Amino acid sequence: THGMGKRHCGMYTWDHTPAKRGFDTFFGLYLGAQDYFSHKRSGDLDFRSDYHDENGNFIDDLRRDLDGQYNTRLFSDEAVERIATHNQTNPLFLYLSYTAPHNPYDVSKQDIKKYASHIKKKPNKGRQKYAAMISVMDEGIGKVVESLKENDMMKNTLIVFLSDNGAVYGADGQGSNYPLRGGKHSLFEGGVKTVTFVNSPLLHKTGYTNTNLLDVTDWYTTFQKMAGDEPEIHSKPQLPLDGVDMWDTISNDKPGRDEILGNLYLQSMIQGSNDHEFVEKRDVSSVEAQEDKEDESVTMEPGDYFSLRWKNWKLMTGTYLSQGWIKEDQVKKDKIENNGYKDSSKDGSKQKFENVTMLFDLSKDPREITNVASENPDVVQTMMGKISGYKEKMTKVNKSRSSRKGRKGGVWNPWVEKS
Repeated sequence: THGMGKRHCGMYTWDHTPAKRGFDTFFGLYLGAQDYFSHKRSGDLDFRSDYHDENGNFIDDLRRDLDGQYNTRLFSDEAVERIATHNQTNPLFLYLSYTAPHNPYDVSKQDIKKYASHIKKKPNKGRQKYAAMISVMDEGIGKVVESLKENDMMKNTLIVFLSDNGAVYGADGQGSNYPLRGGKHSLFEGGVKTVTFVNSPLLHKTGYTNTNLLDVTDWYTTFQKMAGDEPEIHSKPQLPLDGVDMWDTISNDKPGRDEILGNLYLQSMIQGSNDHEFVEKRDVSSVEAQEDKEDESVTMEPGDYFSLRWKNWKLMTGTYLSQGWIKEDQVKKDKIENNGYKDSSKDGSKQKFENVTMLFDLSKDPREITNVASENPDVVQTMMGKISGYKEKMTKVNKSRSSRKGRKGGVWNPWVEKS
């Protein structure tokens, strides 16, 4: 098992870093973003090769030697190397998690010239960088696939390509979630519905669009079953999984799950919620700027909220971030004049916090325009009744995901000693 790229799943102790959580090797960053060339965040380095030596000792090798090299290409090259040197008598799981096209938006002038010179710089120069960043990533994915072919591994390989969220809402000409509502940081479809594709000769049905419900947590369960893993024989008991084995859904287009929890946010479930050392007020006008805070913490929202998808219904209730849509006439104008879409909060409703119960029938209203909660009180009651079941499974979380306490000697590290 090899991981490369962005971790962003916790690092407060060394035991919570990738090479101590199931990966044989890890090459990349613990945090959620970094400068693409210096590999630093807020001035401190976060780029490493982690592994265990022949004696079983954990090694955290800081890669200062890679300063100045574009991280997207470094991740692709690492993946190609792992494939080329893999002992094919053993199975392989490779997790390639690019930071692209996350902020800070940066790419070389040569790549802009190569991939995005056809896009007008004004009034939408952010679109040029964004397009070039994605093209460099696409170039890397092509190399990975080619390496699988060269090493005769494609016949028994499953490739899954997915994103963790939609494009940033209100960004200056980068991604667009049109025609869906909202974007990153929201629970509207533009924020949570992402494009995924699966490629493999193992699939029974191919060349079609699968519209079944599938949650990101389903991938672990599906991979585990496909690999023939038997949790009951592990030395450490496996905790209950949220995911569902979706192989029949993916391979045969059969219905699977009919319910997905968007989020259940309860301030009472955050440890130290009265501890002002880590409390951050969300600045609605510049949500993405949160990423540059020195402490990266679970954000303190104005209130509790709940979002659930059940069949074709989507419920949102409590106090949550509301975002609007890009207008259709703006899309047409930008496509003609700017070779791209400017997904701006000036087009449609601005983002703001709202406290209202909304219900959408996504089979008829995929853009989430019409709130039909008042016309369907029975559906609202049924979906609200599911909250208690989810609350029973909740565990309190520690707000702090990274801390300045671990920033020593110009490096980001875990900051809590193992107890």
